[in-house]
Amino acid sequence: MKKMKSVVLTTLAILTAFIFTSCDKSNDNDNKTGKATVQLMLTDAPALFDAVNVDIQEVQLHNETDGWVTVPLDNPGVYNLLEFSNGLDVLLGTVEMPDGILSQVRLVLGSENSIVVDGITFPLTIPSGSTSGLKLNVHQELQGGYTYRFWLDFDAAQSVHKTGNGKYMLKPVIRMYSEPSSGAIEGYVFPVEALPVVSVSNSLDTLMAIPDSLGYYKISGLAAGNYLVEFISQLDTLPYATQSIIDVPVVNGETTSLDPVTLVLP
Repeated sequence: MKKMKSVVLTTLAILTAFIFTSCDKSNDNDNKTGKATVQLMLTDAPALFDAVNVDIQEVQLHNETDGWVTVPLDNPGVYNLLEFSNGLDVLLGTVEMPDGILSQVRLVLGSENSIVVDGITFPLTIPSGSTSGLKLNVHQELQGGYTYRFWLDFDAAQSVHKTGNGKYMLKPVIRMYSEPSSGAIEGYVFPVEALPVVSVSNSLDTLMAIPDSLGYYKISGLAAGNYLVEFISQLDTLPYATQSIIDVPVVNGETTSLDPVTLVLP
């Protein structure tokens, strides 16, 4: 495939960013420079597609001392977002930063973006006029000798839009969080033949999970609080009843494990 010139996304793209911060003290043998270490992880809120392929070419961080700093990526190129759901993730890259305020993250995408729907591959078009990159505001103070780990949670379902002429547009919606300053909900839902979807919501947010082939689901990056968890079948041919669990608590730095849920026919 001929490689086309990379393009980038602007802040005009639809964007939801929640920033939860945390840090771990680095071993002196691991960080002798006295700088802070920043790790960026990629994960996904799932979508009802066969694949959502995003071409990640560059990630940059901005601070008051150095301006924009490029993060060396482990594997720049195409990532299928749907491979990183239900608690799975991948390390995009690691960089050392001086003390100070980490103010923004900028994500630069290439041109090899695509979506697979019912076995057919379609290009994912980025809006025209994109020149400066997709920017996320962070405002995190960095201290030397500490490691800061952030997850870029790429919401595939909300990021892909089908136009009236049958084409697909990519307008990224990304949540950004760190594990110790957010929580998670996990569990199992059966039968997998019911094609269940798990919805987690409160007055501020709604997130979705599509369980894996064993019925396991996990939704991370949740702010502390109580949530409504609903288990909904996508199957049209059989009327599996929706089940709900109210006031499920989420605590920062912890995973709330729910008892297995079995959808039943009325």
